[in-house]
Amino acid sequence: MSTYMPKANDIVRKWYVLDAAGKPLGRVATEAATLLRGKHKPTFAPHADCGDHVIVINADKIVLTGNKLDQKKYFHHTGYVGHMKEVKYSTLMRTKPTFAMEKAIKGMIPDTTIGREALTRLRVYAGAEHKHAAQKPEEWAF
Repeated sequence: MSTYMPKANDIVRKWYVLDAAGKPLGRVATEAATLLRGKHKPTFAPHADCGDHVIVINADKIVLTGNKLDQKKYFHHTGYVGHMKEVKYSTLMRTKPTFAMEKAIKGMIPDTTIGREALTRLRVYAGAEHKHAAQKPEEWAF
C-alpha cells in the first residue's frame, strides 16, 4: 500500500465559522489552527497546504481562565534601544481582541511558508457579524 500524496488540484477548501463567545482563548485557537492546517482531514500531509478557511467571530467575548487576564502580558520591541513594550492582556482584550486571537493562533502554526500561507486564510471579527456569507461557511462545533 502506498502513501497518499495530495496534489494541489485535489485539495478542496471549505469555509468554517468558529463562535468564540464564552470559550477559552487557547481552545478556540487550537481548533482554528487545526482547521487552517487541514489536520482534521483524512488526506492531511505535513508537506502540503491542505487547510481550510476559518472565520472566528465574537473574539471580544473570549475568556481567559485563572488570573491570566491580569498576569499574562504581551511583549513587543519597537526596534529602538531600550524600547521593549509590554501590554497586559486585560488592556489588550479591551482594545484589540482580534489581535490577541490572531497572536494565539499564529503561535500554533508552523513558522514555514506553508504556515504563512495558512494564516492568510484566517479572518477574525470582534462582533457576531462577518462579511463572508457568499462563501456559505459551515458552523464548526467544538
